[in-house]
Amino acid sequence: MGKILKELSYTPGQIDKGYNNRTLYVNVADNTIKEKPVGDKMKSTFTGGKGFDLWLLWNAVNSNTKWNSPENEICIAAGPLGGTPIYPGAGKSIAVTISPLTGIPIDSNVGGHFGPMLKYAGFDAIEVQGIAEKEVVIFIDGPNHKITIEEVEGLPEDAYSICEELTEKYSKEDPAKISIVCSGTAAKYSKMGILNFSYWDRVRKVIHLKQAGRGGVGTVFSHKNIKAIVATVDKMNIDLLNPADKEGLQAVGRAHSKEIRDLDPKQNEMAVLGTTHLVDIMNDYDLLPTNNYKFGAHPKYKKMDRDAYRTLFHKGFDGCWVGCSVACAHCVMDFELTSGPQKGQKLHVDGPEYETIAGCGSNCGIFDAEHVIEMNFYCDTYGVDTISVGTATAFLMECYENGLITKEHTGGMDLSFGNKESALELLHQMARGEGMGHILGQGIRYMKGHFEKEFGADRKFMEDIGMEAKGLEYSEYMTKESLAQQGGYGMALKGPQHDEAWLIFLDMVHNFMPTFEQKAEALHWFPNFRTWFALNGLCKLPWNDIVPTDNKETAEPAKVIKHVQWYADFFQAVTGVPTTPETIISTSEKVYNFQRIFNLKMGHGKRVDDAVPYRSVGPVTVEEYESRVERYDGQLKEKHGVDPAGKSSEEKVAILRKFREEQYEGLIDAVYKRRGWTTDGVPTVEKAKELGIDFPDVIELLEKNQ
Repeated sequence: MGKILKELSYTPGQIDKGYNNRTLYVNVADNTIKEKPVGDKMKSTFTGGKGFDLWLLWNAVNSNTKWNSPENEICIAAGPLGGTPIYPGAGKSIAVTISPLTGIPIDSNVGGHFGPMLKYAGFDAIEVQGIAEKEVVIFIDGPNHKITIEEVEGLPEDAYSICEELTEKYSKEDPAKISIVCSGTAAKYSKMGILNFSYWDRVRKVIHLKQAGRGGVGTVFSHKNIKAIVATVDKMNIDLLNPADKEGLQAVGRAHSKEIRDLDPKQNEMAVLGTTHLVDIMNDYDLLPTNNYKFGAHPKYKKMDRDAYRTLFHKGFDGCWVGCSVACAHCVMDFELTSGPQKGQKLHVDGPEYETIAGCGSNCGIFDAEHVIEMNFYCDTYGVDTISVGTATAFLMECYENGLITKEHTGGMDLSFGNKESALELLHQMARGEGMGHILGQGIRYMKGHFEKEFGADRKFMEDIGMEAKGLEYSEYMTKESLAQQGGYGMALKGPQHDEAWLIFLDMVHNFMPTFEQKAEALHWFPNFRTWFALNGLCKLPWNDIVPTDNKETAEPAKVIKHVQWYADFFQAVTGVPTTPETIISTSEKVYNFQRIFNLKMGHGKRVDDAVPYRSVGPVTVEEYESRVERYDGQLKEKHGVDPAGKSSEEKVAILRKFREEQYEGLIDAVYKRRGWTTDGVPTVEKAKELGIDFPDVIELLEKNQ
């Protein structure tokens, strides 16, 4: 395919209790390839997965590093539990880089088989640095114990074609033994680029892609002129992991898998519907983002709910990891595209999942299952994030409907809510790097400044309705009636992604945490527990999307404590480290605080960075208020002692806003106190010492910011 720029042969090792005890460093600028040791201090402090990624990146960059600086890295790791073929959800990888959208570390949890294959090939993580002069492929040849950097020409632009060509080149006789990381053409032109991680479907004989979707890691990948990273292995099995307690591991793996197989058909039908079941639930509880988060429900939601996709998904087992009994990854076969460069072709499409349905569907005022499938396909193959694309398109549509931008600015496109053709055209423009699609691809934060400067758009209104925080677009949940989830988004380390804390039902529906202190406790435990999955290479869905039959009778049903204990048993069985539900939290707290400090290193990580757009907190417009007038009038009267009678809607919007903004600030105070941070959101020196992350450069940074 191309000339080999560098080749390194390495001595095969043996995984010991989930660890190889070495990582792989590749620099595509000077073609350096080398191994780095992993010591006991690195394992005890950072565990693996995201923790290893953050530590490697911390030591590679400085406070002036930007996303496109040569020293910025892409780090990928699976964690000590990642690659366990007998435990549900144990096939995840975590990708970390300095984000083009936020300027701080972004971490993205992704399926596909690359992380596990990297591990079985001999490495706990890979870090890639530098910018190549020409496009390159990094090949990790596990069976032959070689790593090469190859210069390439003529590889396709779209992700599926890249994976097909490289699978044929490198997989020899069995495509199930290869995994490829790549992006796509739109990642070159946008800041929303994703990484696609591949795996082979033995039944359908097709390549599937899963996405490290958030924050623009694919944009960094493309900027570095990396076309793909490829890993191959001979085999992956439990014996190769050399767990500390093989029988204990088999016992807990069987127990969790059996429970899922028994209960999933009676609960959410993840194995049949994936996360599409959430559309119905979110709409029922007024939580389905509609028309740029103005509303939480719509009468047309049935056109893209679980039953709509039930008829579209191809039947059959769709696990994205070996032996995962949740099997929630799904695809549509022989789908005919209606637009773009592949118009008229029939092909398979991975997904969609709930986030894509809500983001590219309801949030844009579009209720059409097949439109979402097409958006899903082109986002994947172009290499851009469906969440950021959907949320940014919704913002653009509201700007258009309010006259902040016009057809003169859009090149004649009608960007009204519900316009499917325009939504697709924006995506195709993004892949070509032209027009309004190119502007959209820079993200909401950029668009607010651009529209103000170039078109004289109202900046205050855009700040209220532009659903981004820290520069990252919101994922797809309505938070107006859940103060805890407003904090879960606003104080999330990387930006408003729900994988840190999803507290809407506990807070809004069940009212389990009425006080600031109770909300703060939840915003301590849940982000730390969820962080633990990213340290270990695990999927969160087996934890709380299928729950024990007696879970509601436990003291804290939301924690699904039976499963928490199983995860503690899982970690102990693999690593030999004594583990309890309590030590899971203290383990994660080290990395959680370290990531906050990393944000501080990059010039962020303070209270001002935890601000959220007001639409996340309450109704911005009269239209929003009046759509739920009984709810809001009732709250003014019962919660705040204000009689709404005789007041205009404009007055009521302003009064409610004052109360809600005060509540959000009060929540921040309570959370910072619980986490051991200053009132400005900075971990204290004492907290760093308590957690054992008191490295000299960490303490120096904290002392400057206390």
